Amino acid sequence: MTDILPFLKDLLSVPGLSGYEDPAATIIEKKWRPLVHEIGRSKIGSLHGLRRGIAESPRSSVLIATHMDAIGLMVTGIVDGFLHVTAIGGVDARVLPGQLVTVHGREDLPAVVAQPSARLLPPENADGPVPLEHLLVDTGLPPKKVLDLVRVGDLVSYATEPVELAGDVICGHTLDNRSSVAALTVCLEELQNRPHAWDVWAVATVQEEIGLTGGFTSAYELHPTIAIVVDVTFAKGPGANDWSTVPIGKGATLCMGPNIHPALYKSFKELADKLEIPLTLEYAPRHTGTDAYATQITAEGIPSVVIGIPLRYMHTPVEVVAIKDIQRAGRLMAEFIAGLTPDFMEKIVWEDGKKDEK
Repeated sequence: MTDILPFLKDLLSVPGLSGYEDPAATIIEKKWRPLVHEIGRSKIGSLHGLRRGIAESPRSSVLIATHMDAIGLMVTGIVDGFLHVTAIGGVDARVLPGQLVTVHGREDLPAVVAQPSARLLPPENADGPVPLEHLLVDTGLPPKKVLDLVRVGDLVSYATEPVELAGDVICGHTLDNRSSVAALTVCLEELQNRPHAWDVWAVATVQEEIGLTGGFTSAYELHPTIAIVVDVTFAKGPGANDWSTVPIGKGATLCMGPNIHPALYKSFKELADKLEIPLTLEYAPRHTGTDAYATQITAEGIPSVVIGIPLRYMHTPVEVVAIKDIQRAGRLMAEFIAGLTPDFMEKIVWEDGKKDEK
């Protein structure tokens, strides 16, 4: 299996906030181009790579969706050279004070998120976490220079570089969800020497963090037969150790629930058991909060399944995942795709698969 780490580190070193994903898309497109037969972008910027199958045309197709957008900040005001900001996506203001960021103005500017002294805050905010509206971004430049280089609407992204920690794990921002993009890339690399009957659409979707936008539009445009959605999920860690969290480094997860087609769930579980690929089962009693919600309800309904990458400290600049979980997820998807037969859809029925859920 190829080393996915250099590619992942490159992805974690660029911004690509929701609606502004081009820096990430450019890196992914360069990596995927030799792995697919066709590649292009949707009208709103999602990346679509096609690997053709070997079955007779017209062929069934599987879409693998992994969102590439990141959460971040946007400038809402400039006062005395300091920037006021608002969130793009689910930013947790508690982790922002002291963070290194990059302001993407007329040029990229290094900056830091600053928290005013307690005596300068409203009394109700003097103790405890400070709301985002009271935090400031400081570039270090004089006020006039800031006005020359920064405008309202400019983006602010995390500037922390990825770090390899002990235990074969990596730490950095936007591992949600570029770790899943890496897993899809592992899958494409595995398929280079594996014939597969079905067409494969490798998709890096946009704007998932603000509304699953790319998931809806790519599913509608490509109209696949089935969809595999790969996203991160909550790993066990400090303060997170109940049934809704999963161990890190013990394999990817397979989700069950109303958002998941039971026959696809069954197929993946049986395949993982057969190949002895570690897999943790997780549960989503409602929709999963992933692009699978979009794929499942697009057009007449696309049978969907969700593969998860366990991740600690979600939506912070220090997200943590295990490299082997990424690799195992990629291998499992490749094995599933290589085993798809032209008549697979004749065998999957919602109720029959549901009876076998365990």
